[in-house]
Amino acid sequence: MTTRTPKESHTIMNELVLPNDTNTLNNLMGGRLLHWMDIAAAISAQKHCNRIVVTASVDNVSFKHSIKLGDVVTIEAKVTRAFNTSVEVRLDVWAQNIPSGSKIKSNEAYYTFVAVDQSGRTIPVPSLHPETEEDEILYAGALRRRQLRLILGGKMKPDDATELKALFFTDGKAH
Repeated sequence: MTTRTPKESHTIMNELVLPNDTNTLNNLMGGRLLHWMDIAAAISAQKHCNRIVVTASVDNVSFKHSIKLGDVVTIEAKVTRAFNTSVEVRLDVWAQNIPSGSKIKSNEAYYTFVAVDQSGRTIPVPSLHPETEEDEILYAGALRRRQLRLILGGKMKPDDATELKALFFTDGKAH
């Protein structure tokens, strides 16, 4: 199976915030943004896997800044790490008001996708080779984020989370 790089999965998606996308305060509805993020992340994961993928988890998504009616939303996504049958995708979301020239980062998140065959059975995914220093940092952190997801999802015991424990303990003693 081939190895891929993060830039091969890099995806940029733009959406214009229209009245149907907003709440009564003329801010983009959070659910609509999550929908767009899921699409961008799925495209990125499919580019990496060259397969159908399904959303397995969405990490905490905090909205740092509201996005207004008429703003252009830019969502950037790329695979940060591949595991056996899953990939982690990082998303960065920007809101741009073109007339004023302002651009702000609204939020960031990690989505996890699992590759499946036509029958819905999980299948192996290509490995990921980080190229840049940023890629290396995201790649290294992905294992800790994965262990945290597995613990929160009840699929791993905290005592088995060696990467997470290494952040807090050395030689059995807390930092």
